[in-house]
Amino acid sequence: METQNTTTSNGVNNSHTKDNAAKIVFGDPVLCAQFLKGYTDIPLFKEIKPEDIENVSSHFLPLFQESRDSDTVNKIRIGDSEIYLIALIEHQSENDFDMSFRILRYIVFIWTDYAAQQEKLHKGITKSKAFLYPPILPVVYYEGTSTWSAPLNFKDRVFLNNVLGDYIPSFNYLVVPLNKYSKQDLIEKNDELSLIFLINQLQNSSEFHALKDIPKEYTEHLTENTPDYLLKIIGKVIAVLLHKLNIPDEEVYEVTDQITRRKFSMMFDNFQAYDVQETRRVSREEGRLEGRIEGERAGRIEGEQLHLIKLVIKKIEKQCSAAQIAEILEEPLDTIQQIYDIALCQAPDYNADKILKELNSKTVL
Repeated sequence: METQNTTTSNGVNNSHTKDNAAKIVFGDPVLCAQFLKGYTDIPLFKEIKPEDIENVSSHFLPLFQESRDSDTVNKIRIGDSEIYLIALIEHQSENDFDMSFRILRYIVFIWTDYAAQQEKLHKGITKSKAFLYPPILPVVYYEGTSTWSAPLNFKDRVFLNNVLGDYIPSFNYLVVPLNKYSKQDLIEKNDELSLIFLINQLQNSSEFHALKDIPKEYTEHLTENTPDYLLKIIGKVIAVLLHKLNIPDEEVYEVTDQITRRKFSMMFDNFQAYDVQETRRVSREEGRLEGRIEGERAGRIEGEQLHLIKLVIKKIEKQCSAAQIAEILEEPLDTIQQIYDIALCQAPDYNADKILKELNSKTVL
């Protein structure tokens, strides 16, 4: 599980990045309603409305006694009845074969709490014939790329279930695998959640460009019908997912800014996809190559320094700050700052050789 602990410039905490994205989705009643209607194939949910959903995770999760900050519990009103939805988020490449037991514990905790609350209202009611526990639907939202093959029924995890099956708890949980939906499947759903899932399916930053051929009608629908508060939520979720792909902050900000300004089509057209780690690797390779070319004059190290200066100049021309450049290139800020300050004195006629000469004269690099 990813455990980076950083906070981006757009305010998204990046600890357990995929978990955070899924938690935002299931914690919002509009997106949760879209999920239940469009991805569970349960007729009972076809007419569900956001106002029928109440997130009660903060009440139940402390009872679960394990670190599962990504899991959510929603209370759903269907007519005069209530249903509890447990949404467990899994993005591991391997199956969790103990999922059914974890769900069993969740179910028991929720029913125990429900009985306690009813006893406070009507003492002794749980012992009456008329008392019934609310149904609980456990859903595993699976973001992994492999097929989910863990048993769906708890009974299959118990020894001698073929002999003592009548005396063993038996229930299924519902698995909704993201990888079962094609790009076209998601586009046809034509809602905000489908856009989030489209982004979530990306395996690397270059795949983002493949979304630019999304039908105009799809982005126009989002532009015209998505409320402002939901645009902000979508922006947060997509920011988390793009950081998962090592997209730099400046690129993430541009994408989320276009979302909040209802420029969905521009989001795909203007995105300059690159991976921080890959950019750094390529830069090092190019630096070594240029260093060899410059070797007869100044040696390999000087060539790499010259290449770094040229990269900084390109970023300055794009109006990046020194801090942003340092993060993009993953170089020390003090090194970039010195190059940045000398370069600005030359603006707009930047000369990498002169910058290098001045830096070497100060024995900075």
